[in-house]
Formats: sequence, C-alpha cells, structure tokens
Amino acid sequence: MSKFTPTIGLEIHAELKTRTKMFCNSKNDPDETRPNVNICPVCMAHPGTLPVINREAVRHIVRIGTAVGGTIADFTEFDRKSYFYPDIPKGYQISQYEHPLVTGGELALSTSSGQAGVAITRVHLEEDTARSIHSRGKSLVDFNRAGIPLMELVTEPVIHDAETAGRFARELQLLLRTLGAGEANLEKGEMRIEANVSVSKHEASSSKSETSSKLGTKVEIKNLNSFRSVERAIAHEIARQTAIIEGGGAVGQVVQETRGWDEQKQETFHQRFKEGSADYRYFPEPDLPKLYLSEIPDLAPSAIHASLPELPWDRRARLRARGIPAEAVEILVSDPIYSAVYEREISSIADDKAHNTAVHILVGEVRGKNPTEEQLAHFNNTFRTVMSHYLSGSTSSTGARASIIGVLEKGGEPEIKMQTIDTDVLHRAVEDVLAEHATVAQEYRGGKESALQYLIGQAMKITKGAGNPELLRELIIEQLG
Repeated sequence: MSKFTPTIGLEIHAELKTRTKMFCNSKNDPDETRPNVNICPVCMAHPGTLPVINREAVRHIVRIGTAVGGTIADFTEFDRKSYFYPDIPKGYQISQYEHPLVTGGELALSTSSGQAGVAITRVHLEEDTARSIHSRGKSLVDFNRAGIPLMELVTEPVIHDAETAGRFARELQLLLRTLGAGEANLEKGEMRIEANVSVSKHEASSSKSETSSKLGTKVEIKNLNSFRSVERAIAHEIARQTAIIEGGGAVGQVVQETRGWDEQKQETFHQRFKEGSADYRYFPEPDLPKLYLSEIPDLAPSAIHASLPELPWDRRARLRARGIPAEAVEILVSDPIYSAVYEREISSIADDKAHNTAVHILVGEVRGKNPTEEQLAHFNNTFRTVMSHYLSGSTSSTGARASIIGVLEKGGEPEIKMQTIDTDVLHRAVEDVLAEHATVAQEYRGGKESALQYLIGQAMKITKGAGNPELLRELIIEQLG
C-alpha cells in the first residue's frame, strides 16, 4: 500500500442555458462572435442600475440539486464577492456564500475499480465574468459573457485519484445536458473545472498496526479545458507534491497556491498565492431581495420532481436490464441523437435477440457510417419492420444490416434481402465452402468450435447473405459429422 494519500476536491463552473443574463435583459448567447454586442447598463455596472434575478436560472439550479439528491434551501440570498480585475465591471461579482441554493447530494459513478459516490458540498448560482483577450501586447475585454448565469458546484474532498475526478466531470456534463440546463462544452468555456489537490503522508499512530493521515496542503489547479487535461493535471500534481514530501521535508513544504496547467509541457506552473474567503469581503447583496422558495409555486419540490426527465443513471440501469453491452449503453446514454433513434425505433422490440441485434446494428454499422441527423431521420419504423422479418427467419442478420444501411443511405422503405431455404442451393454452397476450406473443416473436426462459425460465414458470402444461417449450420455439421 502507498504511504501517500492524494485527496481531490473539484470546483466546477457551468454556464446555464437561459434566454437572458443572470441579472439583466441582455441576450445570453455563448455563440456570439462579435465583441460587446450583448451588453446593457446593468451588466456594464453603470451607476444607478439595479439587478433583477433570472427566475429560469434559479429553476435550473433547483432541478440540478434535486437530481443529485441535495437539500434545496427554502431561504436563500445573494452576496457580493469582491474582485478587482478588468473582467469584473462592478468590482465585485454577485454570487452566493452563506445561503446557497443547494447543499449536500451525491453523484454516483462507475469507475474501473467499481461504483463510487462523490459527495457534493454545495451548488450555487452566480454571474459569469467578462472574457479577457490578450493579443499583440494588448489586453482587450469582451463583456458579452459578463453576467451570464453560472452554476458553481463544489465537491467534498473525497476523491482520491485522477480517473474518478475525470469521471465525475463527465457525468456532471451529461447531467446538465440531460436536464437542458446547459451544453457545458469545455472547448467553448461553457464548463470550467478547477481541482484542489493535496497529498498527505501516513504516520504511525499510537497503535503499531494503525496509521493515520491528515490532509496535506491544498493546491488549486486552473486552466483545465478538457477532461483529459483534468486527469493529467491531477496525476501530475499528485506526483509533484509526492516528490516534494519524499524529498525529506514536512507536508508544509508544499505551498498553498493557485497553479495553471501547461498543455504543451504537460505540467502545472505557479500563477499566484491562493486567496482566502476573507479576501473576497463577502456581504449580502443589498440590491436583491431575499428568496423564500416555498413561496414560488413552480419551484415546489413536487413540481421540480415532475419536471425531471429520466436521469442518466436510471437510463443506464434500464438499458443494462435489457442486456445491452456496457459500451453500447454509454453511447445510448450520452449521445442524444442515437438515444432518440433507439427510443423511436428499437426500445419497443420485445424479443431480446431481435432487440439486441438492432442495437448492435445502430451503434455499430449505422454509427460507423458517421451519418447526419437528416440521414438518421430516414428511419421511420425501419428497425421494427426489418427485425420482424429477421425474427420470422425470412432475412438473416446480414440481410437485416444491409436493409437498414440501405434506408440510411437512400431513404424510402427497407428492401428486405430474403433468405433462401432452397436446400439444393444451400447444399452446393456448403460443398463449395468445405472444398475450398478443407483445413478449417479439419480444425472443426478436431474440436475447434470457432471454425464452424467461420465456415458458416463463408457460406453466407457465397449466397450473398441470402442463406439461412441455421440451415447452413445444420448442413455443415451434417457434412462433417
């Protein structure tokens, strides 16, 4: 067992999908490329302006909190968090401190070592900052992003490896998309991940058979713009801190600081020494009212629960119960386009064999063609029609694939490639295969079962997919018996 224990907590910000910004009527458009067009006197902090709370943003946070099993506050308020950066027009950010909208909760994950539940400390709502652009020796500020509703989720320091941290971030992104709360695209800056990493050394306790450890010095890592970067940065920081401690010093030699991630060098680097909460000078925002959620009908727990769609972990359980392989399940859970095709075309197929064959065709052959959404829209009861022929034995799995791909590429009704049951035709195919692949036939006689499947496949090729594989199997066994 390692004598060092890494401990990781995540802070994740995600822009929420709303029509307008958090405290004003300016458009919330993350795809706007023209600088400083979605702005107004409120989000530019002109004197005399007053903020107004975005109701839809509050609802998003309450739905997220409900989905993860958190405690939804009845009383909540906003606070001022002082910053003095060019991208904060007011000189402070409106955030939440003492009374967040959500406390507690847990996000369940599947990792390589089994199931893991990551506890959540809080989920709160705030406004985003502007975007600083540094180019040709100048620094410019685009205020389009200033004031966009921003979720901040903080986990408990209960993660102990980089893989679990990455899985948590991916699962949270999937949850936000499932709820329609946000797209959370990391490459667009719609989701930003910060990792707090510490490494502690086990120390002998009073009992010789036990060891104890306390948390090491916390280092925050910023500039993590991909899930892979999250995992690599955490792994690097664990190794860096471990090396410092192994160098002979105390845990205190690791400095509490904020570090960035250099993607080119694959290493963290010092940015600044970490501020404490006292440096932000929090105090309740005097220009906004206190909120009592029990007084808002559409934020009542019953209304929020009723509004939730099937959540990712519930969907996984349902699909696994149908015998779908894990890799296919993840595609159907995480990709809304293929999920929609599955629900529309395949989920109602009762026969397990036909159902799972259809899933295999969808996530294998169909997805492998990289079709457009327009092409996928060609499917209109296609899978159910083709699978009914497959079940009746009038077409093979190969014929079913060909029929479905035909609809994908050309549209229209599926052309069913009928199987032949003409035993004379199948006999000749079997004779040709056994003559051409005598060595493989001998391997089957010697007990190699996989050789039989190969021979059936070769016979299917001769019949151009029209041969009934069960009849071919019987004929080959009969010939080789």
